[in-house]
Amino acid sequence: MTPGGAPPAPPPGQGGPPRRIVVVGDVVTDVLAVLAGPVAPGSDTSAEIRVTGGGQAANTAAWLAWQGCPVTLVGAVGVDDAGTSRIAELTTLGVHCAVRRYPDAPTGTVIVLAGDGERTMVTQRGANLRLTPEQVDAALGEAVDAGHLHLSAYTLLDAGSRRAGLAALAAARGRGLPTSVDAASAEPLRRVGAPAFLAWVRDADLLLANADEAVVLAGAGTPAAQARTLTGVARHVVVKDGAAGAVWAERGGPVVSVPARRVPVRDVTGAGDAFAAGLLAARVGGAGPAEALDRAADLGAAAVGTLGARPPAGGPTGEGRQR
Repeated sequence: MTPGGAPPAPPPGQGGPPRRIVVVGDVVTDVLAVLAGPVAPGSDTSAEIRVTGGGQAANTAAWLAWQGCPVTLVGAVGVDDAGTSRIAELTTLGVHCAVRRYPDAPTGTVIVLAGDGERTMVTQRGANLRLTPEQVDAALGEAVDAGHLHLSAYTLLDAGSRRAGLAALAAARGRGLPTSVDAASAEPLRRVGAPAFLAWVRDADLLLANADEAVVLAGAGTPAAQARTLTGVARHVVVKDGAAGAVWAERGGPVVSVPARRVPVRDVTGAGDAFAAGLLAARVGGAGPAEALDRAADLGAAAVGTLGARPPAGGPTGEGRQR
């Protein structure tokens, strides 16, 4: 049995089809500027600019679908051209969109400044703040083949959508589904405070955090030590440390680590979301920590070689991916 009480899903082709992953959280438009050099305050800085789909939850759902994993995205957009485009592109990728449209709020937008292996985001949350517990519960009720619920912590970090995030975790547990939470972003975590956030995600089956988020939640230390500390809250913890790789700690168990892939970096936007998608697809398919981390590292490497937060055209499973 999984820690959440549900039986582990069989690997694809070994006992049944892959189980659906329900992803709850943000859908946004990314205005991505890949800078040619440091920003010149009060003047001009050259950049390659494109407008594309983004949002931590939507990105993770897209990378899950790219691998051929059945996935439902629960989110909110505006009744505007951006909302229409976001839903259309996700559907084309193979994501089943349980995305509600709100006439009185715009689709969320993020300005992403990327360069030197880092990115800075300026965010308008927009309709993402309208996500409701009722919407999440309805989507879970329709996903009869669900095997896992994954929550973007942005849903918890924004007061407007917090009830929906908490309801998603509670509803998944009530259905016996394992749960995972991606810690999302260090600065919003600092604003709400580690004690509050850790109380919200207590007893999640899996918590993912990058190096900056791990410092906020567990204090300074090695990724292995931080992950081990956080197993007091979640049963399994993954800490991502960029080019240094990632570690997986299990409550009462060993710490497993994998190195990062050495690949040319074009844009790190969405790399953590791709990493999460690789990890979840492997885990729901029955993989252990080492194999899941390897799959995650592969997708993270694919993401940093791609401009923008979404998968490249096509996919490893070819045509006919399931929704």
